[in-house]
Amino acid sequence: MSIRLTRRTFLKSTGTAGAASVLGGFFMPSISRAADRPVITHGVQSGDVTANSARIWARADRPSRMIAEIATTEGFSKSVKLPYVDVLTEGDLAGKLALTDLPAGQDIFYKIHFENLDNIRATSEPVIGHFRTNPMKRRNIRFAWSGDTAGQGWGIDEDRGGMKTYATITAHQPDFFIHSGDTIYADGPFMAEQKMPDGQIWKNLTTEGTGKVAETLDEFRANYKYNMLDKNVREFNRMIPVYYQWDDHEVLNNWYPGEMLTTDDRYTEKSVSLLAARANRAFREMLPVREQPQEPGRVYRTISYGPSLEIFVLDMRSYRGPNDSNNSPVETDKTAFMGKQQIEWLKRALLNSKATWKVIAADMPIGMIIYDDWKNKSTFENLANGDGAPAGRELEIVDLLRFIKSAKIRNTVWLTADVHYTAAHYYDPAKAQFTDFDPFWEFVSGPLHAGTFGPNDMDNTFGPEVKFAKYPGKEQGINLPPSAGMQFFGLIDIDGESEQLRVSLRDVADTELYTVTLDPVYS
Repeated sequence: MSIRLTRRTFLKSTGTAGAASVLGGFFMPSISRAADRPVITHGVQSGDVTANSARIWARADRPSRMIAEIATTEGFSKSVKLPYVDVLTEGDLAGKLALTDLPAGQDIFYKIHFENLDNIRATSEPVIGHFRTNPMKRRNIRFAWSGDTAGQGWGIDEDRGGMKTYATITAHQPDFFIHSGDTIYADGPFMAEQKMPDGQIWKNLTTEGTGKVAETLDEFRANYKYNMLDKNVREFNRMIPVYYQWDDHEVLNNWYPGEMLTTDDRYTEKSVSLLAARANRAFREMLPVREQPQEPGRVYRTISYGPSLEIFVLDMRSYRGPNDSNNSPVETDKTAFMGKQQIEWLKRALLNSKATWKVIAADMPIGMIIYDDWKNKSTFENLANGDGAPAGRELEIVDLLRFIKSAKIRNTVWLTADVHYTAAHYYDPAKAQFTDFDPFWEFVSGPLHAGTFGPNDMDNTFGPEVKFAKYPGKEQGINLPPSAGMQFFGLIDIDGESEQLRVSLRDVADTELYTVTLDPVYS
């Protein structure tokens, strides 16, 4: 449902003092569980915020009427009450509102409660959330990114503090967060107990629908609801708007369109394309992402964040060809990674962008070798296929990088996750096999809450230099649990005056592991 508010009406109703509000005083209600009163089951969320719009989300425990109001002050003085939306079992009781015509660069506070459809006087306790609309003028910007939530069976162990990286990020009060994919692990069931490398026992919170691989729509939904049971995630969602993309584990490991699970006994449904359709619906129902009428279910999109920043969110999953030997000397349908339509969209969007910094939010790193068949190292999950001249999926990146150089598109920075460790890569044509591109940086972070792995081998086709990497040592092994401390995120600050961009790679303890400051190029 879309709500329109004129700027004049909004400012007249709410005033303009909210920009200086202190976020720490939020009201967080205790939940009433009276039999006739609805309950907000999984907190509130905001996402896909622009200069004048946003999406807000909540879920009830029964068919209910979702009531929301918004204001520019934390105290909700002169707030605006929004038209209601009814949440029903067909949509798993989740409600999402699209707010439009909001004032730019403004703190917005929203309050959501539910009314029982059988008795509108029986209402839930309200929950308050916050986001700030994107600026139209230069100002300081802070945002974070990471990926990989609840992977490898490492779920919510409340005795170990739950998903603590979310709390670490929340403390920085970023303007927004980019979730780089693997928002859930639909193919990673949660068992009640899981043995850690040191012999201790990790004790998972368990729920119905997450004890097996997800195949039905309800099972995909259950994985999103599972993550939102964590107190750190709920508080993060309440305070910070998110731009979501997806990767593979929203469906299953290393999937591609048209794949058939003929040898995977875990699945009774063998069509990956059907599983992906259900997964995409759950992704859109359970997260505050905006719908794209021109292509329902589309994940790739742009977000303008004022004169200094534009974000280009990619989808390296939905349009790819099969994970094969990836060595074709020419482009074919099988060598698609993002696909021609998305590549042409990205070229146009980059060319039309007036922002100083152009952040490309990718599902996967460019120069890391990621095998599909890792035992035999014969088929590839990523676009990198080993040292040498470009071939296979790499030909798409050749076309894109050559275009960026020839069109004189400056200040591109790539952000990604996927590989479950953190790294900084500098791509240098002087060290590459393909040389017709301008140098650029790629920063990798994650996991947010999953097993830690690494490192991956690097492919010299585009000349990546590993400036920094943090991953488990040989003595530590692989698939380290979150309690080992190797959970990572990235923090970026853009100075409103100089427009310098500072990248900080950090861990769950908020230790700064690596930092670099990039100067903008204006020519």
